[in-house]
Amino acid sequence: MQTRDQEKFIELRVDRDFGDIINTYFDFFKQNLKKFTNVFLSYNGIFLIGLLIVSYLLVSGVIGLITNNQNSVLETVGSSSDAYIMYFIVGGILFFFIFLMVAVLNYSLSTSYMIKYEEHKGQKFNKTDVWAEVKSNLGSIIAFILILILLFLGLMIAAVVLTFIPLVGMLAQYVIQYFVMAWVGVSFFVMLKEKRGVTEALGEGWNLVTKNFWKSVGVNFILGFLIGLLFMVIIMIPGILIGIYTFHVVQNDVDLGASIVPTIIYTLGTCLLLIIGVYSQCLSQFVNGLLYFSLHEKTYNLNSRSKIDQIGLEDQ
Repeated sequence: MQTRDQEKFIELRVDRDFGDIINTYFDFFKQNLKKFTNVFLSYNGIFLIGLLIVSYLLVSGVIGLITNNQNSVLETVGSSSDAYIMYFIVGGILFFFIFLMVAVLNYSLSTSYMIKYEEHKGQKFNKTDVWAEVKSNLGSIIAFILILILLFLGLMIAAVVLTFIPLVGMLAQYVIQYFVMAWVGVSFFVMLKEKRGVTEALGEGWNLVTKNFWKSVGVNFILGFLIGLLFMVIIMIPGILIGIYTFHVVQNDVDLGASIVPTIIYTLGTCLLLIIGVYSQCLSQFVNGLLYFSLHEKTYNLNSRSKIDQIGLEDQ
Protein backbone atom coordinates (compact mmCIF):
# COMPACT_ATOMS: atom_id res chain seq x y z
CA MET A 1 0.00 0.00 0.00
CA GLN A 2 1.42 3.37 -1.00
CA THR A 3 2.03 5.99 1.65
CA ARG A 4 0.58 9.47 1.48
CA ASP A 5 3.99 10.89 0.47
CA GLN A 6 4.36 8.35 -2.32
CA GLU A 7 0.98 9.31 -3.78
CA LYS A 8 1.88 12.99 -3.95
CA PHE A 9 3.66 13.81 -7.21
CA ILE A 10 6.28 16.55 -7.08
CA GLU A 11 6.04 18.47 -10.34
CA LEU A 12 9.55 18.65 -11.83
CA ARG A 13 8.88 20.69 -14.97
CA VAL A 14 8.54 24.00 -13.18
CA ASP A 15 10.60 27.17 -13.64
CA ARG A 16 11.92 27.48 -10.08
CA ASP A 17 14.08 30.13 -8.49
CA PHE A 18 17.21 29.36 -6.46
CA GLY A 19 15.54 28.83 -3.07
CA ASP A 20 12.63 26.84 -4.50
CA ILE A 21 15.02 24.38 -6.20
CA ILE A 22 16.73 23.72 -2.86
CA ASN A 23 13.41 23.22 -1.01
CA THR A 24 12.05 20.95 -3.77
CA TYR A 25 15.25 18.90 -3.74
CA PHE A 26 14.79 17.94 -0.09
CA ASP A 27 11.09 17.17 -0.65
CA PHE A 28 12.06 14.88 -3.54
CA PHE A 29 14.88 13.33 -1.49
CA LYS A 30 12.59 12.49 1.47
CA GLN A 31 9.86 11.08 -0.75
CA ASN A 32 12.14 8.92 -2.92
CA LEU A 33 14.85 7.87 -0.44
CA LYS A 34 13.44 4.40 0.24
CA LYS A 35 12.55 3.51 -3.35
CA PHE A 36 15.80 4.78 -4.87
CA THR A 37 17.89 3.05 -2.18
CA ASN A 38 16.16 -0.18 -3.18
CA VAL A 39 17.18 0.45 -6.81
CA PHE A 40 20.73 1.33 -5.70
CA LEU A 41 21.18 -1.88 -3.70
CA SER A 42 19.52 -4.07 -6.34
CA TYR A 43 21.94 -3.15 -9.14
CA ASN A 44 25.10 -2.56 -7.12
CA GLY A 45 25.37 -5.91 -5.31
CA ILE A 46 28.36 -7.32 -7.20
CA PHE A 47 30.13 -3.95 -7.21
CA LEU A 48 29.65 -3.53 -3.46
CA ILE A 49 31.35 -6.90 -3.00
CA GLY A 50 34.10 -5.64 -5.31
CA LEU A 51 34.55 -2.52 -3.15
CA LEU A 52 34.82 -4.75 -0.08
CA ILE A 53 37.58 -6.80 -1.75
CA VAL A 54 39.38 -3.63 -2.84
CA SER A 55 39.14 -2.24 0.69
CA TYR A 56 40.63 -5.46 2.07
CA LEU A 57 43.57 -5.36 -0.35
CA LEU A 58 44.31 -1.69 0.35
CA VAL A 59 44.04 -2.07 4.12
CA SER A 60 46.06 -5.30 4.15
CA GLY A 61 48.80 -3.63 2.14
CA VAL A 62 48.97 -0.57 4.40
CA ILE A 63 48.83 -2.57 7.64
CA GLY A 64 51.44 -5.00 6.32
CA LEU A 65 53.84 -2.18 5.44
CA ILE A 66 53.30 -0.48 8.82
CA THR A 67 53.94 -3.78 10.62
CA ASN A 68 57.11 -4.37 8.63
CA ASN A 69 58.40 -0.89 9.42
CA GLN A 70 57.84 -1.57 13.12
CA ASN A 71 59.64 -4.89 12.90
CA SER A 72 63.33 -4.78 13.72
CA VAL A 73 64.16 -8.10 12.07
CA LEU A 74 65.69 -7.17 8.69
CA GLU A 75 65.03 -10.55 7.11
CA THR A 76 61.29 -10.20 7.70
CA VAL A 77 61.23 -6.76 6.13
CA GLY A 78 63.00 -7.93 3.03
CA SER A 79 60.94 -11.09 2.57
CA SER A 80 57.37 -9.81 2.93
CA SER A 81 57.26 -6.08 2.17
CA ASP A 82 57.11 -6.77 -1.59
CA ALA A 83 53.95 -8.82 -1.08
CA TYR A 84 52.27 -6.01 0.85
CA ILE A 85 53.28 -3.46 -1.79
CA MET A 86 51.73 -5.76 -4.39
CA TYR A 87 48.50 -5.93 -2.33
CA PHE A 88 48.36 -2.15 -2.29
CA ILE A 89 49.11 -1.76 -6.03
CA VAL A 90 46.58 -4.42 -7.09
CA GLY A 91 44.01 -2.93 -4.72
CA GLY A 92 44.64 0.54 -6.15
CA ILE A 93 44.26 -0.62 -9.76
CA LEU A 94 41.07 -2.56 -8.97
CA PHE A 95 39.75 0.41 -7.03
CA PHE A 96 40.19 2.70 -10.04
CA PHE A 97 38.29 0.42 -12.43
CA ILE A 98 35.57 -0.69 -10.01
CA PHE A 99 34.94 2.82 -8.71
CA LEU A 100 34.76 4.14 -12.29
CA MET A 101 32.20 1.46 -13.26
CA VAL A 102 30.19 2.06 -10.09
CA ALA A 103 30.23 5.83 -10.65
CA VAL A 104 29.02 5.45 -14.25
CA LEU A 105 26.32 2.95 -13.24
CA ASN A 106 24.91 5.08 -10.44
CA TYR A 107 25.14 8.33 -12.39
CA SER A 108 22.96 6.56 -14.97
CA LEU A 109 20.62 4.98 -12.40
CA SER A 110 19.88 8.25 -10.61
CA THR A 111 19.25 10.02 -13.93
CA SER A 112 17.00 7.22 -15.22
CA TYR A 113 15.13 7.09 -11.90
CA MET A 114 14.26 10.78 -12.09
CA ILE A 115 13.21 10.49 -15.73
CA LYS A 116 10.86 7.60 -14.89
CA TYR A 117 9.48 9.52 -11.92
CA GLU A 118 8.62 12.45 -14.19
CA GLU A 119 7.18 10.24 -16.95
CA HIS A 120 4.95 8.25 -14.56
CA LYS A 121 3.96 11.31 -12.49
CA GLY A 122 5.21 9.65 -9.33
CA GLN A 123 6.57 6.32 -8.11
CA LYS A 124 4.28 4.09 -10.17
CA PHE A 125 7.14 2.32 -11.92
CA ASN A 126 9.36 -0.68 -11.21
CA LYS A 127 13.09 -0.76 -10.62
CA THR A 128 13.37 -2.85 -13.80
CA ASP A 129 12.04 0.17 -15.73
CA VAL A 130 14.97 2.21 -14.41
CA TRP A 131 17.47 -0.47 -15.46
CA ALA A 132 15.83 -0.83 -18.89
CA GLU A 133 16.33 2.90 -19.46
CA VAL A 134 20.03 2.54 -18.65
CA LYS A 135 20.47 -0.51 -20.93
CA SER A 136 18.74 1.15 -23.87
CA ASN A 137 21.19 4.07 -23.69
CA LEU A 138 24.34 2.13 -22.80
CA GLY A 139 26.25 3.04 -25.97
CA SER A 140 25.59 6.75 -25.53
CA ILE A 141 26.49 6.55 -21.83
CA ILE A 142 29.88 4.96 -22.57
CA ALA A 143 30.64 7.56 -25.28
CA PHE A 144 29.60 10.34 -22.89
CA ILE A 145 31.93 9.06 -20.14
CA LEU A 146 34.89 8.78 -22.55
CA ILE A 147 34.42 12.42 -23.58
CA LEU A 148 34.00 13.29 -19.91
CA ILE A 149 37.40 11.78 -19.06
CA LEU A 150 39.04 14.07 -21.64
CA LEU A 151 37.09 17.01 -20.26
CA PHE A 152 38.30 16.38 -16.71
CA LEU A 153 41.89 16.07 -17.88
CA GLY A 154 41.54 19.57 -19.30
CA LEU A 155 39.90 20.71 -16.06
CA MET A 156 42.82 19.37 -14.03
CA ILE A 157 45.30 21.29 -16.19
CA ALA A 158 43.24 24.47 -15.73
CA ALA A 159 43.12 23.85 -11.96
CA VAL A 160 46.93 23.55 -11.81
CA VAL A 161 47.34 26.83 -13.71
CA LEU A 162 44.84 28.62 -11.44
CA THR A 163 46.70 27.53 -8.27
CA PHE A 164 49.47 29.98 -9.20
CA ILE A 165 47.01 32.90 -8.96
CA PRO A 166 46.47 33.82 -5.27
CA LEU A 167 42.85 33.98 -3.99
CA VAL A 168 41.27 34.88 -7.37
CA GLY A 169 42.62 31.64 -8.84
CA MET A 170 41.14 29.60 -5.97
CA LEU A 171 37.72 31.27 -6.35
CA ALA A 172 37.82 30.79 -10.13
CA GLN A 173 38.70 27.14 -9.60
CA TYR A 174 35.60 26.56 -7.47
CA VAL A 175 33.34 28.42 -9.89
CA ILE A 176 34.65 26.40 -12.84
CA GLN A 177 34.31 23.15 -10.87
CA TYR A 178 30.65 23.71 -10.00
CA PHE A 179 29.86 25.04 -13.47
CA VAL A 180 31.29 21.86 -15.04
CA MET A 181 29.32 19.71 -12.57
CA ALA A 182 26.11 21.51 -13.60
CA TRP A 183 26.92 21.37 -17.32
CA VAL A 184 27.81 17.67 -17.30
CA GLY A 185 24.83 16.70 -15.10
CA VAL A 186 22.29 18.68 -17.13
CA SER A 187 23.77 17.42 -20.43
CA PHE A 188 23.43 13.82 -19.21
CA PHE A 189 19.73 14.41 -18.56
CA VAL A 190 19.36 15.97 -22.01
CA MET A 191 20.96 12.88 -23.57
CA LEU A 192 18.76 10.33 -21.75
CA LYS A 193 15.51 12.27 -21.56
CA GLU A 194 15.52 13.76 -25.06
CA LYS A 195 17.38 10.87 -26.76
CA ARG A 196 20.01 13.17 -28.24
CA GLY A 197 23.54 12.33 -29.35
CA VAL A 198 26.45 12.99 -27.00
CA THR A 199 27.80 16.16 -28.65
CA GLU A 200 24.29 17.51 -29.22
CA ALA A 201 23.42 16.87 -25.56
CA LEU A 202 26.58 18.64 -24.39
CA GLY A 203 25.71 21.58 -26.63
CA GLU A 204 22.16 21.82 -25.29
CA GLY A 205 23.42 21.43 -21.72
CA TRP A 206 25.89 24.26 -22.32
CA ASN A 207 23.09 26.43 -23.68
CA LEU A 208 20.83 25.83 -20.67
CA VAL A 209 23.52 26.26 -18.02
CA THR A 210 25.36 29.29 -19.44
CA LYS A 211 22.08 31.21 -19.74
CA ASN A 212 21.52 30.57 -16.02
CA PHE A 213 25.16 30.55 -14.94
CA TRP A 214 25.00 31.70 -11.32
CA LYS A 215 21.85 29.76 -10.52
CA SER A 216 23.49 26.57 -11.84
CA VAL A 217 26.75 27.17 -9.96
CA GLY A 218 25.00 28.27 -6.76
CA VAL A 219 22.57 25.32 -6.61
CA ASN A 220 25.40 22.81 -7.09
CA PHE A 221 27.56 24.55 -4.49
CA ILE A 222 24.88 24.87 -1.77
CA LEU A 223 23.31 21.44 -2.22
CA GLY A 224 26.74 19.81 -2.67
CA PHE A 225 27.79 21.34 0.64
CA LEU A 226 24.57 20.24 2.39
CA ILE A 227 24.80 16.68 1.00
CA GLY A 228 28.42 16.47 2.18
CA LEU A 229 27.36 17.74 5.61
CA LEU A 230 24.56 15.17 5.77
CA PHE A 231 26.91 12.28 5.07
CA MET A 232 29.48 13.60 7.52
CA VAL A 233 26.77 13.28 10.18
CA ILE A 234 25.92 9.75 8.96
CA ILE A 235 29.53 8.51 9.17
CA MET A 236 30.20 10.34 12.44
CA ILE A 237 29.32 7.39 14.71
CA PRO A 238 31.38 4.73 12.84
CA GLY A 239 34.10 7.36 12.36
CA ILE A 240 34.28 8.05 16.09
CA LEU A 241 34.38 4.32 16.88
CA ILE A 242 37.22 3.73 14.40
CA GLY A 243 39.01 6.81 15.78
CA ILE A 244 38.76 5.45 19.33
CA TYR A 245 40.06 2.07 18.18
CA THR A 246 42.97 3.76 16.35
CA PHE A 247 43.79 5.74 19.51
CA HIS A 248 43.80 2.46 21.46
CA VAL A 249 46.16 0.90 18.89
CA VAL A 250 48.59 3.83 19.01
CA GLN A 251 48.51 4.29 22.79
CA ASN A 252 49.02 0.62 23.59
CA ASP A 253 51.47 -0.04 20.76
CA VAL A 254 49.27 -2.88 19.48
CA ASP A 255 50.91 -5.22 16.97
CA LEU A 256 48.65 -4.84 13.93
CA GLY A 257 50.00 -7.99 12.33
CA ALA A 258 49.25 -10.19 15.32
CA SER A 259 45.46 -10.16 14.88
CA ILE A 260 42.92 -10.12 12.04
CA VAL A 261 40.67 -7.70 14.00
CA PRO A 262 42.38 -4.44 12.85
CA THR A 263 42.19 -5.57 9.22
CA ILE A 264 38.47 -6.35 9.54
CA ILE A 265 37.68 -3.04 11.27
CA TYR A 266 39.62 -0.86 8.83
CA THR A 267 38.36 -2.84 5.81
CA LEU A 268 34.72 -2.35 6.80
CA GLY A 269 35.36 1.32 7.56
CA THR A 270 37.03 1.93 4.19
CA CYS A 271 34.29 0.05 2.33
CA LEU A 272 31.56 2.03 4.12
CA LEU A 273 33.27 5.29 3.19
CA LEU A 274 33.47 4.26 -0.50
CA ILE A 275 29.81 3.19 -0.61
CA ILE A 276 28.70 6.47 0.97
CA GLY A 277 30.81 8.34 -1.58
CA VAL A 278 29.06 6.54 -4.46
CA TYR A 279 25.60 7.06 -2.96
CA SER A 280 26.23 10.77 -2.40
CA GLN A 281 27.15 11.05 -6.10
CA CYS A 282 23.66 9.74 -6.95
CA LEU A 283 22.07 12.38 -4.75
CA SER A 284 24.22 15.05 -6.42
CA GLN A 285 22.84 14.03 -9.82
CA PHE A 286 19.30 14.54 -8.48
CA VAL A 287 20.36 18.17 -7.99
CA ASN A 288 21.17 18.46 -11.70
CA GLY A 289 17.92 16.69 -12.54
CA LEU A 290 15.90 19.40 -10.82
CA LEU A 291 18.13 21.98 -12.48
CA TYR A 292 17.57 20.41 -15.92
CA PHE A 293 13.76 20.36 -15.64
CA SER A 294 13.69 23.90 -14.22
CA LEU A 295 16.01 25.40 -16.87
CA HIS A 296 14.33 23.48 -19.69
CA GLU A 297 10.91 24.77 -18.64
CA LYS A 298 12.24 28.31 -18.30
CA THR A 299 13.72 28.13 -21.81
CA TYR A 300 10.98 26.28 -23.70
CA ASN A 301 7.83 26.63 -21.53
CA LEU A 302 6.56 23.21 -22.65
CA ASN A 303 4.72 22.27 -19.45
CA SER A 304 2.99 25.65 -19.16
CA ARG A 305 1.91 25.55 -22.81
CA SER A 306 0.60 22.00 -22.38
CA LYS A 307 -1.55 23.05 -19.40
CA ILE A 308 -2.90 26.08 -21.29
CA ASP A 309 -3.78 23.84 -24.26
CA GLN A 310 -5.59 21.41 -21.94
CA ILE A 311 -7.62 24.25 -20.44
CA GLY A 312 -8.50 25.38 -23.97
CA LEU A 313 -9.70 21.92 -24.92
CA GLU A 314 -11.82 21.62 -21.74
CA ASP A 315 -13.49 24.96 -22.47
CA GLN A 316 -14.54 23.90 -25.95
